[in-house]
Amino acid sequence: MQVLLVEDSKNIAEVIFDYFEGSEVALDHAATGILGLELAKSNHYDCIVIDLMLPGMNGLDICKSLRELGINTPVIMLTARDTDEDMLQGFHHGADDYLVKPFNIELLEARILSLTRRYSGTGFKTELVQGSLKLNISTHQVWRDGDEIKLSPISFKILKLLVERSPNVVTREEMEFQLWGEDLPEQDVLRKHIYQLRKKIDNPYNKDLIETIPKIGYKLNK
Repeated sequence: MQVLLVEDSKNIAEVIFDYFEGSEVALDHAATGILGLELAKSNHYDCIVIDLMLPGMNGLDICKSLRELGINTPVIMLTARDTDEDMLQGFHHGADDYLVKPFNIELLEARILSLTRRYSGTGFKTELVQGSLKLNISTHQVWRDGDEIKLSPISFKILKLLVERSPNVVTREEMEFQLWGEDLPEQDVLRKHIYQLRKKIDNPYNKDLIETIPKIGYKLNK
């Protein structure tokens, strides 16, 4: 498993490298945002771990640039900030998960393994169509009314699950398990991902497709 670590703290990078030495995770490292972006653009990685505050280019800009280039590699953001606003900003730029410093190194490993496992297990059916929505499973492309919509890997998985189960309701518990298995995030990250998905799928259009079923979960309408 190839993982890119973009972290300017030498101490943190050394701790992470020491922990993963001899494991199935092979690490590349960049100490600046600019180098991190270049490595992410020129190599294939199963997961990218990015510090928020970096010299040259911050983690948000790296993530945004990758998504604009169509690189949908799962991204875990490392940050000392733990407010909802900061997390929403990260998800808006395309991050899939958040870890707040100081973090448990075993939790970082669990998040990496969970994200890559869920991301690689999307199956082999080429296309899903539900009303005005069309999803290409192989390329992770999404269209609504013919307009292409770029989604992060986690947002794509949520939408794929809603399309596959429509018109039935997908419970919050089932959705969280499909996304993260038993390694659930510490906070209500699912709500933030749904918020970001609605901004892309529903907000630009006259009709909302994603419906919240209070205290149960979510469903997709035609």
